[in-house]
Amino acid sequence: MTIRLLIADDQALVRGALAALLVLEPDLEVVAEVGRGDEVVEAVRTAKPDVALLDVEMPGLDGIEAAAALRAVPGVRVLMVTTFGRPGYLRRAMEAGAAGFVVRDTPAAQLADAVRRVHQGLRVVDPSLAAETLVAGTSPLTARESDVLRAARAGGTVADVARELHLSEGTVRNHLSAAIGKTGARTRAEAARIALDNGWL
Repeated sequence: MTIRLLIADDQALVRGALAALLVLEPDLEVVAEVGRGDEVVEAVRTAKPDVALLDVEMPGLDGIEAAAALRAVPGVRVLMVTTFGRPGYLRRAMEAGAAGFVVRDTPAAQLADAVRRVHQGLRVVDPSLAAETLVAGTSPLTARESDVLRAARAGGTVADVARELHLSEGTVRNHLSAAIGKTGARTRAEAARIALDNGWL
């Protein structure tokens, strides 16, 4: 039986390389490729793949948000394939409904095997990343603190962040202060970097 695949990655070269590797397997067929997270659901509905391979960082929607959106589409399983093997990403991807999470430099044969196992209904997780995730624990940030840090990453003022998120400036300051404290940072830029490095954003 042929397993139908969708590949979503914002780098055309990476998409093409993944597709070229996977179609060498006699039981795998790439039926769609997209470069944006907000194109994933429509492409899945149109091409009807069995497994969607999603990158984490994409424009429109990130891969984790796209995985969550795919919960509404029956018959497709999600395998995250990404450069960014951050512990928080693994936890968030699994919570969003992904069945597997592997890093992009996984050997081709192992990647093909991961696709098959996800298709069979099994969970597949990069073992070293799983261990890091257990050690790192869950994000200490609330959802709103994460939103505020994400918005603050662009370098805007408190007023800019408040406008973007429809919050008061005082509320933004409170969330930034809490996020700085919880990450052990000295500045909001450092807090955002720590949170990003841990995959909490």
